[in-house]
Amino acid sequence: MSNQLDPHHWVNAHADYLYGFAISRINEEELARDLVQDTFLAALEKLAGFEGKSSERTWLTAILRNKIIDVYRKKSSGLRNTEVIAAEQEQDDFFEENTGHWTSEHGPREFGIEDKDNLVNREFEKILEKCMAKLPVLWKAVFTMKHIDDESTDTICAELKVTASNFWVIIHRAKLNLRACLQKNWI
Repeated sequence: MSNQLDPHHWVNAHADYLYGFAISRINEEELARDLVQDTFLAALEKLAGFEGKSSERTWLTAILRNKIIDVYRKKSSGLRNTEVIAAEQEQDDFFEENTGHWTSEHGPREFGIEDKDNLVNREFEKILEKCMAKLPVLWKAVFTMKHIDDESTDTICAELKVTASNFWVIIHRAKLNLRACLQKNWI
């Protein structure tokens, strides 16, 4: 079935899409470009394995997705404890020490992202990207896979080698940090 693939037109037909997919998950231009190139090379090596059950773009995107997960794994395996501690300490200002409830000044507020103004939405997306870039690598990987890629918890745990309970702690902390960052920089 590999005759359905046309590697000669991959760059023209799919490079921009794959780069957009990678940059939205990695936030490093050079690494995103490298991952797209690696995807094309891996696809060339796996031409015979293409069964034609999906489109060429879907197949290439799946290869790229696996390469992105490898980056997440590699970066999170060297995760510094200080990075996690700093992210957790940012949360301390937002909760009452004894009760764990939101402090009155940092309680949840409307974000205003319901705005139909495209300029406002683009500004929000840029701030969200900057906030996500501040997350520890593993937290960003878990959040991205869950809420951007819509992966199942089981898949995320298997791919990133985290336990289910650790997953829920990470996702909770990532959401709290994103909320704090957005409230500080958006509202």
